[in-house]
Amino acid sequence: MAASTAKGALTVDVASPDGSAVDHVVHQIRELIAQAGLKVGDSLPAERELCAQFNASRNTVREAMRILKAYGLVEVRPKVGATITDNRMSRAIELFSFATMEVSRKTFSDVQAFRDLLEVGSVERIFDRLCERDIEELHAINADLAGIHDLEEASEVDFAFHVRLISILDNTAILDVYKVMKPIILRIMLKGKTRRTFKTETFSEHEGVIEALANRDRLSFQYRLRTHLMTGFKYFNEEMEASA
Repeated sequence: MAASTAKGALTVDVASPDGSAVDHVVHQIRELIAQAGLKVGDSLPAERELCAQFNASRNTVREAMRILKAYGLVEVRPKVGATITDNRMSRAIELFSFATMEVSRKTFSDVQAFRDLLEVGSVERIFDRLCERDIEELHAINADLAGIHDLEEASEVDFAFHVRLISILDNTAILDVYKVMKPIILRIMLKGKTRRTFKTETFSEHEGVIEALANRDRLSFQYRLRTHLMTGFKYFNEEMEASA
């Protein structure tokens, strides 16, 4: 237990049974946000008020705010104070990006299998929700590959194609998960396609997927999409064996 003076008042930091005094204040602030029904853009009480309300020192409250900022839940600005924000998804994307700098053969296989589960495994719902606009926009995205020479830019277009395909499901949670995985998916696209061109093979594979969609051919869609997702694995294996 630590005691400190803030504006002449004695404050006592008491650790919760499950953590430190800072953890306790983080929990209290999150409860305050929920109980007060605060939304993105709303302001939290001033630092001095939080110290008094939670019987905590200024340093403890500041450290709690730093943690909440790292979580993407608050934004702290000079002379403005703390406001509610929601940058949790971008924080997750940053963490995922740093955590997966290298792509192993197993990572390649695991991620593509997960994408297969999301994209190929959702065939029934995709076809149930499919409309002409989806076909047109997929064609438009794929057409962008024709004029691209930069591999990284082409990977972005490839990713955009699959995001648009997933968006047919109209499921925000699935889209969020897919976007969190973007850094590793882009690395996989680059790793698996260094020996083939986006302008020919990838473009053609995408067109085959779109054609199956347009024809409402579920079996063809599954076959073409699954083949497209796993084609790069062959080149990935060749590259790994060559460097062994």
